[in-house]
Amino acid sequence: MEKNGYEFYSSLNQKIIDSIIAALAFYLAYQVRFEWHVPGASAYQLWLLLPAIMLGRVSVCALLGTYRLIWRYIGLDDAITVARNLAAFSLLLLFIRLTAPEKLAILKVPLSIIIIEFMLTLAGTLGVRSLRRLLSEGLGKNAFNGKHRFRVLLLGAGRAGVVLSKEIASRVDVKAVGFLDDDPKKHGMVINGLRVLGPLAALESIVREHCVQEVIICIPQTPRDALRRVWAICEQLAIEVKIVPTLEEIRQGKVNIAAFRNVAMSDLLGREPIALGFSENDVAFYRGKRILITGAGGSIGAELAYQLCSVNPEQLVLLDKDENGLNDAYLRIQAHAPGLSVHPVVADIRFRERLESIFVTFCPTVVFHAAAHKHVHLMQMNPGEAVLNNVVGTINLVEQSVAGEVSTFVMISTDKAVRPTSIMGATKRVCEMIVQAQNRNGNSHFCCVRFGNVLGSRGSVVPIFRDQIANGGPVTITHQEARRFLMTIPEAVCLLIQAGTLSSSGKTFVLEMGEPVLIHNLAQDLIELSGLRVGRDIQIQMTKLHHGEKLNEVLADDSTETLLPTHFEKIHMINDVQFDPAIFAEKLRELQSAARRGSRQEIYEMFKELNIGFQVPTFENVPEHEVAAAAAAAQQQQGSVSLRRAV
Repeated sequence: MEKNGYEFYSSLNQKIIDSIIAALAFYLAYQVRFEWHVPGASAYQLWLLLPAIMLGRVSVCALLGTYRLIWRYIGLDDAITVARNLAAFSLLLLFIRLTAPEKLAILKVPLSIIIIEFMLTLAGTLGVRSLRRLLSEGLGKNAFNGKHRFRVLLLGAGRAGVVLSKEIASRVDVKAVGFLDDDPKKHGMVINGLRVLGPLAALESIVREHCVQEVIICIPQTPRDALRRVWAICEQLAIEVKIVPTLEEIRQGKVNIAAFRNVAMSDLLGREPIALGFSENDVAFYRGKRILITGAGGSIGAELAYQLCSVNPEQLVLLDKDENGLNDAYLRIQAHAPGLSVHPVVADIRFRERLESIFVTFCPTVVFHAAAHKHVHLMQMNPGEAVLNNVVGTINLVEQSVAGEVSTFVMISTDKAVRPTSIMGATKRVCEMIVQAQNRNGNSHFCCVRFGNVLGSRGSVVPIFRDQIANGGPVTITHQEARRFLMTIPEAVCLLIQAGTLSSSGKTFVLEMGEPVLIHNLAQDLIELSGLRVGRDIQIQMTKLHHGEKLNEVLADDSTETLLPTHFEKIHMINDVQFDPAIFAEKLRELQSAARRGSRQEIYEMFKELNIGFQVPTFENVPEHEVAAAAAAAQQQQGSVSLRRAV
């Protein structure tokens, strides 16, 4: 307790308090011994020795280190130390009684007084220290605080659980409901004020019965099978699980006993997270606008909708063909911003007429285009669908945005569009060019925002790694040296919204993502942050790069693109790469035709002719029937060319 620089529990004040306790104990010892009628001679001895008793008690305690103990942390070991130090002075009084000569009889304190005084001094000294601890741990606050307290359940009633329960006892916002422990001897027992409610097998029923909001595993080096059972139950009940660090980590000073937490996405970035938030100019840009988000049921689209609620738009139109993801995003927005006008629309951007009716109905003024097929290996096996969804869908959306005089159009791109080696990357590069072709479109501003991998999004490595860890491993990595640019979903979306306020039409913007992260290190971090050990609990296994996958990604093509600054520190602009719009439009029509025919070879050839740096892949990992179909199509095309030449 410290007010205006004055510390109530200073060493001097502790000595004053102890001297007062010693005086009261010595006085009461005489009163108790003589039943409150102290004879004159004994009363004379009492008042004569009282100052010496006060000084002697404090001096011996100081000499033996009593005042090095911190009152608010007093425990059983400290109480034993205090009792031992007090007993030392009582033994001194006993020694004087037994050895002092008769002429110093005034110094001979009766044996009964010595015993009673020791007991009273011990009770008073420990009492004030215990009161200090109770006050520091918020006993008064806990008793009178009417706010709702977060309810947690501790798994494991061992030493780590007891230490953690003491930490929680000092919190006014958290309440531990009890322990679960598989030791039958502990069942029903009370430890540090908390009851052992049963074994770990009773987890589900205890969580429901006590309205538990979070489970904390207090068993360092928890067996993997037990962890899997706990995770499975808590996942089903939508309860968070946290793990106390190991005693070895605590001993080495890496963490303290209260450092339990979930694995946060920011822990895996290898850099400081980007500060989130919008300026007044950002908010003013979107305020009162009608905003359409395609792919709103996906990770990026859903977060876009969530963050755009804070800029006070007139309405949000959430478009996706995935009804489940769309419904989840819609319910989240309704709960987050109940007064906002939100319209969920189930639609496929490949159908032009459906898009036209949506634009007529809602008249959006801002469009965020997040809808796309993004799984590299799946798009390698389904190139026609990749083109129809990504390229044709973007063409349809751009055409309707132009016709509807949309003021701002932002398309989400990827680092895989740079010198693409995959079908997905090639389609996104073509989409960038579709948007760039609108650079002279009146007052409408079309732009792309390119960034790398987003942690936690559907299909990203982190959910895959987590599933593999939950299943006991192994965690599979395609290559020892594979590196990726990483960003959390909130970071990417925040910068995406800021990039939409830049008025350079037809431009491509790149988000600053720091240095690329080694995926092998990412897997190790995720395993360790989950409370497990690499190589012992979970193995890391090398596979091989998927077809079309790069070893390292880049955010810009050094040979043709230059990064230029913008007034946002974390957003850069890429200079224009010139191309002929008329020739490009003709190639797009041929690409669409090839996609509708499902001709893999023609699609590859069209990507080559578009001059996007596409590297034609081999037919490795492609289904055999598609290889045969592609070969037959190539032979048929060659035959047709020969026939035309003969004619």
